Amino acid sequence: MEEVLILIPAAGASSRMRGRDKLMEDVGGETALHRAARIARASGARVYVTLPESGPHSVPRRAELSGLEARALPIRDAHEGMAASLRAGVAAAGSAAGLMVLLPDMPEITEGDLSGLLAAFAAEPGKVHRAAAEDGTPGHPVIFPRRLFVELSVITGDVGGRRVMAGEEVVLHPLAGQRALMDLDTPEDWADWRARY
Repeated sequence: MEEVLILIPAAGASSRMRGRDKLMEDVGGETALHRAARIARASGARVYVTLPESGPHSVPRRAELSGLEARALPIRDAHEGMAASLRAGVAAAGSAAGLMVLLPDMPEITEGDLSGLLAAFAAEPGKVHRAAAEDGTPGHPVIFPRRLFVELSVITGDVGGRRVMAGEEVVLHPLAGQRALMDLDTPEDWADWRARY
């Protein structure tokens, strides 16, 4: 199986959390960031985590990676948003066959979901593979094939990989329920999610 690197973009400021860090929120007894890195490593893939080079979130987030064999990628231009993390991830991926982007604020994504996506990508490594909700609504994670690395390496702003996916034949992989869409950005989001589980 060709190698896919997993990128966890964790350099954001959690600006909608009103002083809290969403990546340090508890998910089943571990932080959201630790959980994301743990299930990523359990897939057997190399895992890279972008972190802000400085600021209040830098040190606590780096500490959450301790013992997980997930490599921290501090980035200076974290203020730019998702594009900065994607550029760093592509640079780290080198000649890997693909780059999976796993958002760390999606507490319902499972190790099995990642393994399923990786297996599907191995069967069709030239296409974009994207998790979706049960009804087919596109979500995350997403795997980009190596042929798109050049485009990803020059993107700017906070739109992520949407521009790169435009016009691509994207293979959707529906996951049970809404977990491919469940990202939690505000204290209210986290409270609502906990009230349901």
